[in-house]
Amino acid sequence: MSFDTSRRGFIRLGGASVLGLGSMSLLSACGGSASGTGSAAGGSIKVGLLGPYSGSLAKYGLAVRSGAELYAKQANGGGGINGKQIELEALDERGDGAEATNAYRKLVTDGVVAVLGDVTSAPAIAVAQASAADNMPLVSASASATAVVAYGPNAFRTCATDPFQGRLLADVAADEGYGVVATVFNASEDYEVGVEYAFVQEAKAKGLAVSSEQGFMSGDTDFSTQLTTILATDPDAILVPNYCPEDGKIVTQARQMGYRGVFLGADGWSGITDYASAQDLEGCLYACSFAASEDERVQRFVSDYKAEYGKDPGNFDALGYDAAMVILGAIRSVEEGGGAEYGTDDYRQAIIAAIASSTVEGVTGTIRYNGTGDPVRPTTVLRFEGGAQKVYKTIGA
Repeated sequence: MSFDTSRRGFIRLGGASVLGLGSMSLLSACGGSASGTGSAAGGSIKVGLLGPYSGSLAKYGLAVRSGAELYAKQANGGGGINGKQIELEALDERGDGAEATNAYRKLVTDGVVAVLGDVTSAPAIAVAQASAADNMPLVSASASATAVVAYGPNAFRTCATDPFQGRLLADVAADEGYGVVATVFNASEDYEVGVEYAFVQEAKAKGLAVSSEQGFMSGDTDFSTQLTTILATDPDAILVPNYCPEDGKIVTQARQMGYRGVFLGADGWSGITDYASAQDLEGCLYACSFAASEDERVQRFVSDYKAEYGKDPGNFDALGYDAAMVILGAIRSVEEGGGAEYGTDDYRQAIIAAIASSTVEGVTGTIRYNGTGDPVRPTTVLRFEGGAQKVYKTIGA
């Protein structure tokens, strides 16, 4: 089943589950005019969106999609690109690699010239493998596993990588004097394993004692066994580099068991206040790409986002906005430069080349690429203090 709203604006949705979650905000973002897309306006530029819009990871997918939609709407409101309106086609892959691959192939059949996605690491790796053969421009806002950009020069990301986050968090632990650290991580997923491994290696290199590494499997909800083992080693800090529904449970259960030390988290912690209390999170730190600041660009984004969606943006909303900025900026340069026919192999290659040479002043900071799909960009560490999230430090690019 599919649903086409392109005549009312720039969004075209595919898949019944996409309609079931967030369709009201999508429809309201479309505007009411029938003149914005299609042949009446000289054609449209089709860009795919992939993410989990239902299921346990929907929180992340919907946030990335919201940011991307906002940027596309603003671009369309400014006249589009080269007189063409941007048409986003969003498909729900439910957090599954096989579904993500199938959704990607549908986007190709539907004629997209670039894809923003996927959102989490395992589906993003599957899509990266499939897209390499097509040389399809691919930009993930948030998939941080190393392998996401390993299959071809067509794949990029706007977030920090797993190894970078792991090393950064170990450096924070060392700077804070946490001499003994431990980890609780999902041993069945690329993202969590990647952050944990880099953290442990850097912690040891910094002279920290890694007292215990405790893994669990996807779907686990009781972490008392792992926590009992860890708490017996009396750690100063515990790394929990998972997604916030799991980490909220881990933090809460550890506090109930008497642990009063610090937790360290990676960017999957964005939104963890929905899953753990402010009291339990006090003093904890996590890495991310976005924090509201006094920067004029950031303030304008926060204001526009709040006007559109009625709430403040988070890390993944901002990354989605910047990923759309990267893709659409590259498409604009190709369209205005001419020389490549829309939808051809040459056109896709020109987009890839434009991304690779771009520098984007995003709301998460300056993003540029230096010969790989990994961005050179700043990363922020936030600390929970008095019920608020405050900047602990920003590592510049």
